[in-house]
Amino acid sequence: MGPIKIGVLKIDSGPFATYASLVEEAARTSVDILNAEGGALGRKFEVVVQAHAGTPASAIAAATRLVQEDGVSFITGQTPSNHSLAIAPRLADLNALMIDVYSQSDDLLTKACQPNYFRVTTPDSVVTAMMRDFVKKSGAKTWNMISPDYATGHSFSKKFTEMVEALGGSVQESLFAPQGTTDFGSYISQLGKPADGLMVTLYMSDGNAFAKQQKQFGLFDKYKVVLGNGFATEYQLDAQGDTVLGVLNGLSYHYTMPGERNAAYVKAFEALTKRKPIYTDADMMVGLEMLRAAIVKAQSTDVPAVRAALSGLKAPTIYGDVEMRAADHHLIRQNGVAQVVRSADGKTTFTMRAIEPGADLYPPPSPDCKAQ
Repeated sequence: MGPIKIGVLKIDSGPFATYASLVEEAARTSVDILNAEGGALGRKFEVVVQAHAGTPASAIAAATRLVQEDGVSFITGQTPSNHSLAIAPRLADLNALMIDVYSQSDDLLTKACQPNYFRVTTPDSVVTAMMRDFVKKSGAKTWNMISPDYATGHSFSKKFTEMVEALGGSVQESLFAPQGTTDFGSYISQLGKPADGLMVTLYMSDGNAFAKQQKQFGLFDKYKVVLGNGFATEYQLDAQGDTVLGVLNGLSYHYTMPGERNAAYVKAFEALTKRKPIYTDADMMVGLEMLRAAIVKAQSTDVPAVRAALSGLKAPTIYGDVEMRAADHHLIRQNGVAQVVRSADGKTTFTMRAIEPGADLYPPPSPDCKAQ
């Protein structure tokens, strides 16, 4: 039999194109490491990439090509929430499984979950649960927010607002910027209204542009605390520089995390890529570790058998022992908060401020989810 094909979606235009090469490298490196360990069922894994223009419709078309033209049964890659929401309902008809290592929307945890859809990344409710203690300890009662004007931005804004209000605070200004915004001047002017804290949920080139422009206006200096969700990430620090110093950012993985499996992964990853892995690399690795474990358990690569094996599966990974919860097909895994600081050599870097196990962060399964 031939290799086990892993279909990888990536976006080659617009602001998300910033991450395209990173996602592909994460997939190829994870597959190289797993193949060095023997692959699964005596077969090697093989990466098949489909690039597209970055819309939900183009994502569906690319996923369909992976299955119908390339013979792929397992799909992963660069899928923002609106793409995952579009693809998930199509998976059963395609007879394919999706291992989501990218999106965050809570809808995929509740009303939009699907039998052939599984997610490794932390949903919005988990990110806000992790940030709760920092919001509480900051003493900030009033908040301003800026988020992207698509599914994950609205989902996270809702969850963060609910959390702030539960702590007795309020969100005074909640703005939404279209994907691909290059001039944030008007948004920064509105965010300059007095508040204790600022929550920034802007990704990739949007986040980089906002970081640089806020520095010109001294926006962050007006707040007691600035939090980031996918904003000040390791991949973006070189571009953002000291514009994000002091920002507390959700961070689900750092290469210094404990465990022999993670240490071996970091060593192998660095040997292959000449850099340390970041959270997107690690999520891809864990997603494929879980897929491999499910294939081995099922003793098959047939989609129904792998789906049944993956649902409720407990397995060792670079995150330690984790579980793919059967009720909603979400990986119960750790999450953390890190702060952007200046290192001894003058560069910006992260230092972990806290990390919590998934059992303390994930909400109970939603009755709206029909993953089984």
